[in-house]
Amino acid sequence: MDTHDEQRTSGADTGDSALTAGIRRVLARVDAHAARATGQRTMEGRATTVVPVPVPATPTPLDALVALFGLTPFERDLVLLTAADELDPTTGARCAAAAGDPQRSYPTFSLALATLGEPHWSALTPVAPLRRWRIVELEDETRLTVSRLRLDERVLHFLLDSPYLDTRLHGRLRRTTPPAALPPSYDLAASRLAAGWTEEGRGPDAPPVVEVTGGDPRSRAEIAAAAAARCGLGLYGMNAEDVPTDPVERDRLARLWQREAILLPAALLVEAGDLDRDQRAATEAFLGGAAVPLVVSSEDPLSSGRPHGTRVTVPALDDDEQLALWADAFEGVADLADGELRSLVAQFQLPPHIVRAAAAAVGRRLPDEDEADAAELTWRAGLDEARIGMDELGRRIEPRAGWDDLVLHERQRAVLREIVAHVRQRSKVHQEWGFAATLRRGLGVTALFAGGSGTGKTLAAEVMAKELGLDLFVVDLSQVVSKYIGETEKNLRRVFDAAERGGALLLFDEADALFGKRSEVKDSHDRYANLEVSYLLMRMEAYRGLAVLTTNMKQALDTAFLRRIRFVVDFPFPAECERAEIWRRVLPPQAPLKDIEPDLLARLTVAGGSIRNIALSGAFLAAEEGDRLQMRHMLAAARTEYLKLERSLTPAEVRGWV
Repeated sequence: MDTHDEQRTSGADTGDSALTAGIRRVLARVDAHAARATGQRTMEGRATTVVPVPVPATPTPLDALVALFGLTPFERDLVLLTAADELDPTTGARCAAAAGDPQRSYPTFSLALATLGEPHWSALTPVAPLRRWRIVELEDETRLTVSRLRLDERVLHFLLDSPYLDTRLHGRLRRTTPPAALPPSYDLAASRLAAGWTEEGRGPDAPPVVEVTGGDPRSRAEIAAAAAARCGLGLYGMNAEDVPTDPVERDRLARLWQREAILLPAALLVEAGDLDRDQRAATEAFLGGAAVPLVVSSEDPLSSGRPHGTRVTVPALDDDEQLALWADAFEGVADLADGELRSLVAQFQLPPHIVRAAAAAVGRRLPDEDEADAAELTWRAGLDEARIGMDELGRRIEPRAGWDDLVLHERQRAVLREIVAHVRQRSKVHQEWGFAATLRRGLGVTALFAGGSGTGKTLAAEVMAKELGLDLFVVDLSQVVSKYIGETEKNLRRVFDAAERGGALLLFDEADALFGKRSEVKDSHDRYANLEVSYLLMRMEAYRGLAVLTTNMKQALDTAFLRRIRFVVDFPFPAECERAEIWRRVLPPQAPLKDIEPDLLARLTVAGGSIRNIALSGAFLAAEEGDRLQMRHMLAAARTEYLKLERSLTPAEVRGWV
């Protein structure tokens, strides 16, 4: 047994002996009352003199209960009497003797008033500590003086020095433990939250409620847990959706939690997401009645009429903090060079708990990987963690296409390679060479891909994503844009906030749905339409990764917006020689071909996307016939594709095919 265990055991023994002594003292009073009523000696055959019990030097759970809830000596002894009913088997008979009624073999308020010292009627009012905090409960509240009094089970175990979370709160609350260490900026945020719980930090009349916003829920919870630990508190969390809308149920929950917060002691974190009107009102009422430390966690600050107290936003970690975070997490897990760590920091902006999860994943995989090194596994782990929250916002494409799959003029290919260089070398240029300090704004890598449908815009983005070792996320702007004012910005913010973790090349498809000639502001919708475009460009410029817009109508875009985009790449309609090359690359070498001539197929005036459709459809037609792929199959597939495009095949396009 270590020293800590010895001290804990010693304290428990002291508490138990003090509780036992207190119970004996109270029962002696009960016996004395019975003796006076009957003219007899006590049940134990001893004199009825009540001997004061010396107060132990070490505070006991009973002392703590009295101090925490402000109990009077009479209320303390009433608690001891109800505890005796649970712990001493002779209590029932002694209570019956004192009451002069064998049917009342249990503690009652009338018995307490008659036997205990310094009695007062107010001890059992609903607003007094015993009933307000549900320390003692009446078996029948309609019979105040003669109803059986019971000690709440949770309080009984507290007196026995066996604390636990009240079982009535199980399923609603979850324990949050503080991390071993926090980045400096998170640590500062935790200190500000802790100060906000003090009277100096919140004012004498304000409830002890603080707020933490921004970041992700786990980061907010870890900062709050660290703040609670600074105040000597634990932290439990609950969702705002679990706050009862019924006022009676809500008050019962509030009182139960406040008692737990005092007994444990602990603070409560309420995670507020998207709430409907009734749930928001219920949450506001719950927060407004807070009498113990409470922290509201939300992505955005809650708008309400109540004073919000101290509000802390989860800070963005700078590069030095990120570097220290990755280095600490992977110490002892994988041997990563400084350059490899800096590449991770340049690409990924992950919160501390995600970095720790990535390190744990690498630690599990590394012994089983024969070929992949630690740096590659770490990059993969970063990608896996960065995907969290992205899949529901767009279409993820795991890039497989390489530069050889892209048929494009060398001029455009050079620009694409330049874009890749900007992303790959941004850590060196921005941080090591100091450009981030001098330029400060517009450091995001933004590009516009302009060209007709099927000219290779998405394929080019896939090639760049593969070159950079990233996922490609395609976001359809036509689905993001909303007719409701403010909703488009909210949708865009969700996309960028999720993507800020890194690991993704963002491709905003159908930019024409949002961009256009800057409209003359005639009403609020025109003004907000321009604000939506400005918001998108602002977030693109601040995005740590690569954000690409695609459009079919470059001429429809305002030149003022084009100036804010770093790269503009035109994807022209492929010439005949380029179409022939696309045909050669789209036909697999293992496919059974007969007399397929790419130069003849190239006469079809269609872009690469349609070429792929025709080749695949022709292959299915040939497979269905059980024959090799021939020009006649391509002709049938071309007719179907042209119908879709609402065009007609010309004789010149198919001359010599069959």
